[in-house]
Amino acid sequence: MSENKQSGLNVGFIGLGRMGLGMASNLQRKGFRLTVYDINQAAVDALVKLGARAAPGIADASRDMDVIITMLPNSAIVQTAVGGADGVLQHARRGAIVMDMSTVEPDVTDRLAAAALAQGKSFVDAPVGRLASHADRGESLFMVGATDADYATVTPLLQAMGTTIHHCGGTGAGTRTKLVNNYLAVVSCQLNAEALTLSQRFGLSLEKTLDVIYGTTATNGQLKIAWPDKVLAGDIGPGFTIDLAHKDLTLIVDAANTVKSPMPIGAAAREAFSTARARGFGGNDFSAMVDVLCDLSGTEKARLKKKPA
Repeated sequence: MSENKQSGLNVGFIGLGRMGLGMASNLQRKGFRLTVYDINQAAVDALVKLGARAAPGIADASRDMDVIITMLPNSAIVQTAVGGADGVLQHARRGAIVMDMSTVEPDVTDRLAAAALAQGKSFVDAPVGRLASHADRGESLFMVGATDADYATVTPLLQAMGTTIHHCGGTGAGTRTKLVNNYLAVVSCQLNAEALTLSQRFGLSLEKTLDVIYGTTATNGQLKIAWPDKVLAGDIGPGFTIDLAHKDLTLIVDAANTVKSPMPIGAAAREAFSTARARGFGGNDFSAMVDVLCDLSGTEKARLKKKPA
């Protein structure tokens, strides 16, 4: 176990899904005293094998902890797990920091932060960028909303789980920055899918089409960095699913409506992802949107014979 000047912190970790499991594993390997809870016992067992302590429920994962981390699927679950009658805030000690790393509605973050403050506790929002494979390797990116003092306390934990940390502002800034980032990532995915399906319908060489796109301002990180190793290589195993992309687009469009910010392309993209889910693609990686459109148009799937230069 590596030396860590912050390893004396008692850390509760609630939510050991595809992202949370990798993140918690890195905390445990890097010397933090970890107590973990998830409804999936297999995930808990994996952390126990690394040396973590298993908690029987949220209460035990929160009580007497210095920092309680939550990494959960959606806003409703976060609201219940953190702010519910038997949630984290009911059991966390005064002075504890609750750090939610989920992607949720900004209003949920604001309500939980206000409830924490009223109880003499702190709240940090630190949603995660990049993919599950990055979380496994401790290479995540974090967008953090926190006071300066709370940010200083949680920074060593974030450094143990990732390589890039952005302090975006006060509480709530991390959640809102994540929605802006995911908007571009998910909508770019839809644009890429439409463009490559059109290329297939035109009967063009996929390799040559990508060679051209990569040399112009039309390119983007999804198409150049992620897709050649995912859907274009025939791998549609979920790194970030179509279901989750649809969930995030719904959060984004709803949050934009709340602040009266027009989002016509986002709304159209959300309906495209709704179509994909209706056709049974929801569990696939979100790069598989190109497969959805090829399927709808009766076109051969876009697959690389060799990577473009």
